[in-house]
Amino acid sequence: MDRSIIRFSHCDKYIYCFSFHNNVSGDSAGRSPSPHCPLCHSYLRFGLLDAPVSIRTPFDNGHAVPYALTIGSMHGPLYIRQTQDCQCVLLRFIIKQLNMKTSERDNSELHVGITNSKGVVYNYTMRGIRRDETGWERCVAVRLVQPGAANTMNLWDRELERFALSDMWAPERFHEEREFGTCCYAFALGFINQVRAAGGKRCLTRDEFTATHILPRMKTTSTYVQIYREVLERDFYMIDKPRDGTG
Repeated sequence: MDRSIIRFSHCDKYIYCFSFHNNVSGDSAGRSPSPHCPLCHSYLRFGLLDAPVSIRTPFDNGHAVPYALTIGSMHGPLYIRQTQDCQCVLLRFIIKQLNMKTSERDNSELHVGITNSKGVVYNYTMRGIRRDETGWERCVAVRLVQPGAANTMNLWDRELERFALSDMWAPERFHEEREFGTCCYAFALGFINQVRAAGGKRCLTRDEFTATHILPRMKTTSTYVQIYREVLERDFYMIDKPRDGTG
C-alpha cells in the first residue's frame, strides 16, 4: 500500500483515486491538461477551496512508535480489514462490532504486540514471546503513553521485559490460552493493566480497552482499506456527497 489516495468533489460525489496520471496525457508542447472526472468525463478545474486532498494513511511503522500497542497482519496491511470469515481468536469485541477475521501470527491474519521505548515489538506466539526488531513496518499503532509521562516511561521497558519472562507466556501454554480466545491480546492487555496498576489506575476489561482504544482505529483502518481496494480494482471509488457539505 505504497500509493497515496486523494479525494475530490464532483458530480455531487466524493471521488477517491490514486492520482490523475493515468487519466491525462500531455499535449504536443508537453503541457499536461487538467484531469477529467471518471463519471461525467469532463475536464476538472479546481479552486483553492475545492482542491483535491490527500487521505492520510492509518498505518504506522510500529518500530518508530514507542510505548504503543501494535496491530498487524502477516499478509500485509491490505489484510487488516473487515471480512465475513470469523475465527474468534483475537478481539471478540471487535469481531462482534466489525465482523472482522482475527487470528495469531503463526497461522492466520491479525496479531497484536507491545513496543518498548526503542520500538522493539514484544508479542506472544506459539513459540513463546518474540522480540521483533523488524516486521511491523506497516501496522496500526495505538499510542499508550502521553508525552511527558516520565514515571511510566521510566518503568516501561523494565516491566515489559519482566512481564514477558513470566511462565504464563510459555510456548506450551499458547494453545491453552487460545482455547479461551486470549493469546497475543491477553499478553498485551495484561501488560497494559500491570502498568496502570503500578500508576494507581484501575485495570480495564477487554471490552473497555477495545471500545476506547482499538475499535475507533480499526473502523478508520477498515474504511481506508476498503477504499484502497476499490481504487486498486476500479481506478476510482465514489460515495454520495453529504447535502450539508460535511464529510
